[in-house]
Amino acid sequence: MTTGSMLEVPPAGRRARFASGFGRRVLLTVDTEEEFDWRAPFRREGYGLSHIDAIPRFQAFCETIGAHPVYLIDWPVVNAARAVEIIGDAVRRGVADVGVQLHPWVNPPFEEEVSERNSFAGNLPHALEAAKFTMLRDAIEAAFGTAPLIYRAGRYGLGTHTADLLKAAGIRIDTSVRPLFDYSPQGGPDYSNHPLAPYWVDETRSLLELPVSSAYWGPLRQAGPLIHRVQRHLPTVFSGFSRFNLLERIALTPEGVSIDEAMRGIDTLLADDLPLLVLSFHSPTLAPGHTPYARGEAQVEALYAWFAAVYQALAARGVRTASVADIIAAAAD
Repeated sequence: MTTGSMLEVPPAGRRARFASGFGRRVLLTVDTEEEFDWRAPFRREGYGLSHIDAIPRFQAFCETIGAHPVYLIDWPVVNAARAVEIIGDAVRRGVADVGVQLHPWVNPPFEEEVSERNSFAGNLPHALEAAKFTMLRDAIEAAFGTAPLIYRAGRYGLGTHTADLLKAAGIRIDTSVRPLFDYSPQGGPDYSNHPLAPYWVDETRSLLELPVSSAYWGPLRQAGPLIHRVQRHLPTVFSGFSRFNLLERIALTPEGVSIDEAMRGIDTLLADDLPLLVLSFHSPTLAPGHTPYARGEAQVEALYAWFAAVYQALAARGVRTASVADIIAAAAD
């Protein structure tokens, strides 16, 4: 039996419930990937991995603030011995997890044309998406000695058949859905109306969706999806609402989001009774010069300040860190 498309908004009854002792938790996800020019067309070659040497500092910092990072690893990273050494040490010590992140343009087999549309893995023919995913998943298990249980499609690019692929591979959690965001103008999915809270992908309760956390904040938050649809035709509409504090769309990431904005988003989601917050960012931001969010050392230091402030505030609100195993166990109860 095939699973329904993860591109569709699930029925209301699919919201996941967690064991009573789970409380409120936070999951830190790291899109652990190669360095490339975000402004240039996609290409298979020419990427870098120099920022991998910044991961030991980040991992040590996470252990200091009580975070348990999940490194969502793509093909260039799993084939970098230094990355496997650094992240593998944290995994063996039980202070980090590894998962799968598929960047199809740098992940064999190379059968498709490199294009923006094909950068969303779910747009590929099912057999090719499956072949790329399987090669990556198997490489991660071989490199780290543990089967990955969590997946994120690069660029949030789920497809019609992705759920069946993940379930067949033993993946228990997907975290590719980014609610309130619409990638259809680039050929990707539209998650504008997907739930903010975790939910089961289908009635078998074998694949759990952990949406990447975002929130609308402000007096017009209930009208957020409608206003964003209008923005496609009138690009200045949303910026005007944001400037006058009528409506903000806040993603829980240190990339382009201030500490104050993040706290507004966190408090909004906690007030909505979300049991689990999912933070995210891209590993190249850990070193200067690789992403728009860390052009210099000062912005890298600001990322660390962001996490320190956010985790301190979360602890004050009774929000504890979570690992992949914690989530799977609590959702099964």
